[in-house]
Amino acid sequence: MSANNPMEQFAIKTLHPISVLGQDVSFTNSALWMLIALGVIAVFLVVGTMKPQLVPGRWQAALEYVYDFVVGVVDENVGPKGKAYVPLIFSVFVFVLACNLLGLIPWVGSFTPTSHIAVTLALALIVFAIVVLVGLINHGLRFLTFFWPKGMAWPLALFIMPIEVVSFLVRPFTLAIRLFANMTAGHVLLKVFGTFVVSLGSFGALPYVFGIVPLGVNVALSALELLIALIQAYVFALLASIYLNDAINLH
Repeated sequence: MSANNPMEQFAIKTLHPISVLGQDVSFTNSALWMLIALGVIAVFLVVGTMKPQLVPGRWQAALEYVYDFVVGVVDENVGPKGKAYVPLIFSVFVFVLACNLLGLIPWVGSFTPTSHIAVTLALALIVFAIVVLVGLINHGLRFLTFFWPKGMAWPLALFIMPIEVVSFLVRPFTLAIRLFANMTAGHVLLKVFGTFVVSLGSFGALPYVFGIVPLGVNVALSALELLIALIQAYVFALLASIYLNDAINLH
């Protein structure tokens, strides 16, 4: 593919071919960077908790801030019953955040796993499956009353119920597409404007005139993409908390 092709950065490349029972389960660049994300998270957690102090150092303070942030999200959207699920939301948040941020590192051939729908859909389906299990474990078949609006007249309820069921079933897909689309679009813009910097900046004696504008735009887009990486991790965790609330505090 062309070096100027903005979609080249999303190509899945096989690093080590593996076949199991005739199925291709090769180790790819996407798998590599997800493992790197897990490694970064592990280091962050180990260093942050290695020597806990009453007056926390930088690493401990950073870890406590992230954890308190997630606790706040869960408390606000689920309530006291959500404390048992803080580890789940924390894990989802830090993993998505690490994948988003690692993909922004330049010059090292970084890859953003969350720019692929297969990865984001897998994460969303895991969250969705846990939500359904929590709902069934806590409420049994009564969990199905979630789709039946309380106090609504039968004729109208029979019309609304299929809409509620469809709305519930599309949750993992909307959750996955939102993250995938935002990360993909941002990286494409960065690649396009980065190409402009090189192309327009090579015009003879006027490289600064032609290259400075796209360079400035690229710097601004990089800052914006960093913000989007943070926001999308937050949104993913927030929606997971809201879905858990529906399963725990059945209305």
